[in-house]
Formats: sequence, structure tokens, C-alpha cells
Amino acid sequence: MNLTVLLQVIAETAPVAIEESVETQISLWNLALKGGWLMIPLALMLLLAIYIFVERLIVLHKASKEDASFMNRIKDYIYDGKIESAMNLCKETHTPSARMIEKGISRLGRPMSDVLVAIENVGNIEIAKLEKGFTMMATIAGGAPMVGFLGTVIGMVEAFYQMSTKGDNTINLSDLSGGIYTAMVTTVAGLIVGVCAYFAYNFLVARLDKIMRKLESKNMEFLDLLNEPAAGKK
Repeated sequence: MNLTVLLQVIAETAPVAIEESVETQISLWNLALKGGWLMIPLALMLLLAIYIFVERLIVLHKASKEDASFMNRIKDYIYDGKIESAMNLCKETHTPSARMIEKGISRLGRPMSDVLVAIENVGNIEIAKLEKGFTMMATIAGGAPMVGFLGTVIGMVEAFYQMSTKGDNTINLSDLSGGIYTAMVTTVAGLIVGVCAYFAYNFLVARLDKIMRKLESKNMEFLDLLNEPAAGKK
């Protein structure tokens, strides 16, 4: 008999519990809508950060590709006096280092200081091209959390306004839920966007630093190459 009563109680309470659990579940989309209009700029920041990261990652990957035999071929061409062939090889090799060396070859016959300045100028231009979008990524990393905190302030203002408009001094949590949702959701969204952009920015900076070291190495190798024939003639 006790077992029968227990089964009846379970049968009666189970639908209620299931209904309550379904009601408490909320999708990410509905949760984002609770954040209010500030979720729109945060979503745009996230999409822009993803675009910049993917686009720059592809560009940096292409810039980091190097032909192991490139410098040896340049060396052979210069030693053999085939300056035009060396220039053509640089033009066919679409990398920042090749464009730097091409500028250096075009200055052959001038003082080494002029060659060095020409190469450094091209190197600075190439680095500036590779850094395109980095400023925007850093801005998103720092600005997204601030937009989220702005949503926190707006949400708290809404909650306190609802409290102040209650003339009967009775406050229900449902009256404050809108402001609290705005405060919490925008804060979480802003931090997520900011953290993702921050790590993506630092990852790109690390890749760029590696490319810069390669460019410096190629620059020094090319200058040593120019000094070797002169040393051999003395």
C-alpha cells in the first residue's frame, strides 16, 4: 500500500518538476536578448575581431614562407654579376624579405649607408603592412569590457528606477529582473569578447615578431653578402 501511494505521489509531482525545469532553461539567444541593445555593438566587435584575426593570420602565414635556396641563388647571381637575374628573382618571390633585398640590389654601387637606409625603409613599410588591423584588435580587446561595464551601470540604473517607482513599497524580483539581466549579460559578453580579442592580438603580435626577426636576419645576411666580394678584392 505504501508503495502504491509513493508511486502516485511521484506520478503527480513528476510533470510539475519537468515543467519547472523546462521553464528554467533558457537558450543562449534568449539570454543574449536580455542584454539589451548593447549586445549589438558587442556582437559587431566580436565579428570584426574574428575577421581581423583570420585575415591577418593568413597574411602573416604567407609572409613567413621562405625559400631555403633564395639567398644562395641571390649570392650566386651577384657574384656572377647577374644583377638583372637577381632582381627578377626578388620580383618573382612575393615575400617582404625579397622586396627588401630587391631594393638593396637596386642601390648597388652606392655607399653601404645608402643601401642600408633603403633596405630599412622598405622593411618599415612591410612591417606597417603586416600590422594592419592590429590597432583595431587592441581597441576591441580594451573597449569590449568597457562596453560590458556600461551595460552593468545601465542595468543597475534600470533596477533602481523600478525600485523607486514602486509606491506601495513592495518590490518583486520580477520587477528588477530586466535591469539585472542587462547588467550581468552585458558584463559577461563584454569580458568574453575582450578576452578573446586580447589573446588573438597577442598571438598575432608574437607571429609578427617572429617575422621581424627573420627580416633582420635576411638583412644582415644580404649586407654580409655585399661585403664579402669587397673583402676578397683587398
